[in-house]
Amino acid sequence: MKKKSVNIITLGCSKNLVDSEMLIKQFEAAGFLVEHDSPNPKGEIVVINTCGFIGDAKEESIDTILNFAEARKNGDIDKLYVMGCLSELYFKQLNAEIPEVDHFYGKFDWKELLADLGHEYRTDLQYERRLTTPSHYAYLKIAEGCNRNCSYCVIPIITGKYQSRPIASLVDETRRLAAKGVKELQIIAQDLSYYGSDIYRKRSLAKLVERLSEVDGIEWIRLHYAYPAGFPMDVLDVMAQNSKVCNYLDIALQHISDPILKAMQRKFTTARTYDLINQIRDKVPEIHLRTTLITGYPNETEIDFFRLMRFVENMRFERLGVFPYSHEEGTYAWKHQTDNVPDEVKQLRADAVMELQSRISYEINEQKVGSILKTIIDRKEGEYYIGRTEYDSPDVDTEVLITSTKKLITGNFYNVKITSADDYDLFGSC
Repeated sequence: MKKKSVNIITLGCSKNLVDSEMLIKQFEAAGFLVEHDSPNPKGEIVVINTCGFIGDAKEESIDTILNFAEARKNGDIDKLYVMGCLSELYFKQLNAEIPEVDHFYGKFDWKELLADLGHEYRTDLQYERRLTTPSHYAYLKIAEGCNRNCSYCVIPIITGKYQSRPIASLVDETRRLAAKGVKELQIIAQDLSYYGSDIYRKRSLAKLVERLSEVDGIEWIRLHYAYPAGFPMDVLDVMAQNSKVCNYLDIALQHISDPILKAMQRKFTTARTYDLINQIRDKVPEIHLRTTLITGYPNETEIDFFRLMRFVENMRFERLGVFPYSHEEGTYAWKHQTDNVPDEVKQLRADAVMELQSRISYEINEQKVGSILKTIIDRKEGEYYIGRTEYDSPDVDTEVLITSTKKLITGNFYNVKITSADDYDLFGSC
């Protein structure tokens, strides 16, 4: 019998991508042929895994649903299913307004989706997945949910309370990934800082990272999405002492002005933020810090924004992203605060931060010229091999554009001499 085909479309963050990879494995175990993010899917079934984090992400998800709804209406595909964060938030509205979708599901309703297609969810494959990333790196989601109450964030509404995965389970998955050729782990969660507090009654990120680093074949481990309050400082000791743990930390700070931090319910202050960043840099002098900031939060004044710009100038983050504030339905801010900063002001402030960061990034990259950096090769584009150093996460950070007289193998590490730089790329030879 001909196998039915499924195309899974993933929108949003790397945490969504891990969900899609696990769903792919379930479909394959049920006998389906599965494609991921095919540009022009045709055939029996399309499943869209949506994002609902902020306005732009929701708009992309809705546009994608509408495009495939039109394809469903025209008979280009037989069935259309929608799951994920947007569907979790707006199930009733979407179900009423887009009848071309055969069924909407919440973020975690995989069992129901499979059951509606006549198959059972395989509990023995709970953490099995088919990688959609290049085979040399993978994302490892160590927890689901969030216990924070940041006023602007819908994540706790979507995902519920924090649930750490046990260390033994994560080590087992890492062994399976390493056996498939994975050399680089991107450790992800809504909040790395809280890991272990629910199941071990203490912050356990450092212990987890140590255990993962013992897996043969894993050469780089990189940490994403830490929270400043309650940050587990012992993980910095592991980073400083363990060569497999990249000198890299993604820690979302969002703002620096005390009135805004208080309104955001961040439970952190200006002074504590400066102190934390200084401690991190003292413990790991070569660390590259990535952070995200929000501009135009309700009642953000020119003084608040000036403090934010001065913070960026003083801290000289190696990696930085900015989001204009998005007033999200259901959040504390949506219920209790007025979205009173004009959209154009939010965007102008975000642009100003990124213009400043562009200069800082260029100056930091210029300092690397002449150095030799261990680099992993991701792909080849035209005359260049494209790689990354330990300071760079896939898709969001600096890439190294490499010329070489020899053939470089994707997924292998090489020592690359940096010959020049611009604000967001390095150039090198090998």
